[in-house]
Amino acid sequence: MNVTSKTIETNRVELTITITASEFAKGLDTAFEKVRKDVTVEGFRKGKIPRGMFEKKFGVEVLYDDALNAVFPDAYRDAIETEGIQPIDYPEWDVKELSKEDGVIATATVWVKPDVELGEYKGLEVTKLSEEIAEDDIQAEIDKLAATRSEMIIKEGAAVKGDTAVIDYEGFIDEVAFEGGKGENHSLELGSNLFIPGFEEQVIGMAAEDEKDVNVTFPTEYHVPDLAGAAALFKVKVHEVKTRKLPVIDDEFVKDLDQDGVETVEELRTSIVERLTEEKKTAAAAHMTNSVMEQAVSNAKFDVPAVMIENEISNMVRRMEQQYTQQGITLEMFLQVSGQTMESLREQMMPQAVKNVNQSLVIEAIIAQENVEVSDEDVEKELAKMAEIYQMEVEQIKTMIPDLSLLKEDVKSRKTIDMLVDGAKLV
Repeated sequence: MNVTSKTIETNRVELTITITASEFAKGLDTAFEKVRKDVTVEGFRKGKIPRGMFEKKFGVEVLYDDALNAVFPDAYRDAIETEGIQPIDYPEWDVKELSKEDGVIATATVWVKPDVELGEYKGLEVTKLSEEIAEDDIQAEIDKLAATRSEMIIKEGAAVKGDTAVIDYEGFIDEVAFEGGKGENHSLELGSNLFIPGFEEQVIGMAAEDEKDVNVTFPTEYHVPDLAGAAALFKVKVHEVKTRKLPVIDDEFVKDLDQDGVETVEELRTSIVERLTEEKKTAAAAHMTNSVMEQAVSNAKFDVPAVMIENEISNMVRRMEQQYTQQGITLEMFLQVSGQTMESLREQMMPQAVKNVNQSLVIEAIIAQENVEVSDEDVEKELAKMAEIYQMEVEQIKTMIPDLSLLKEDVKSRKTIDMLVDGAKLV
């Protein structure tokens, strides 16, 4: 076999592969053995026709497709190894010359992984997020807990933001009622921003039995095209106003929360501080990683083929499908319930796919530049962490990972990211 290559456009290479007659003959042998078992010819038992008789009766050309399928995989693998390229998609084959006597000349056109020209990735400056826990943070968490134990009570007087108004409403455009614009005894939390902008603000101040004309304009991007950007009038009647009655925050309230080891208000505050501190540390670490990687990617130069992004989106869809399958839900069910199509889902995934691919390429380039290595001990430590997380034995974890080399690459990537984070400058 002989191979030559040329770049036909950015990140797209054409390989010209020459397969000798003797190499192609092996493919023809394989093809004949595949088809002869189903061939019946008078005078011979099924599958026993001699090769010469077969080619005389049917022609050697009928074997060409199967012969090519037999020789192309090995020829292609040898070609990309010889040329040192990294394909990112299946090749497009074009047979230029083909005969039993002369062999095969074919081209394989393939998208390849782009070269990355690294920019600055060491000593990058990162703004440090505050890990301080303010009194307002603690109170906000207590308020959330109180809201879970609150009750709605009828309120006398005007509604304010945060109250719930039980209303009838009907919408009109140019004095004509429109479909979907009517509701009765609808509970609307004022300030929830669930209605058209400007609607809830005009209900604030109304009391039970009040009636009012509410004038609003539908957003230009409204999901109903006929209503988008239209001025509308809603006739609104309030039946009653409800307000949320919060419980007293005392030791009895805390005991009712039934949190392990937390029975007093002071202990509740301590547990909240501990949790928020951990959350802020996690957020600060994530911010460091994201900031460093965003800068490293921004400082690098490379062109990503569109097919690489599409392949990543397909991988993301497959992972999502697996996750929903484990929950007993099909992807089709999810799309139906969420009102999406596969096209809109893939479009929604595009930004994250671009980020994933860009970061992966830059990390690979840094690994090569810094000659990052991962030892067997590093892999064992990672397996131990996984075993602890999933509360399983390490050997059980190993049986769930068919290819430890993939895990090793993941560990190598994380090790590289940690190196960048550790070398960053906090400002």
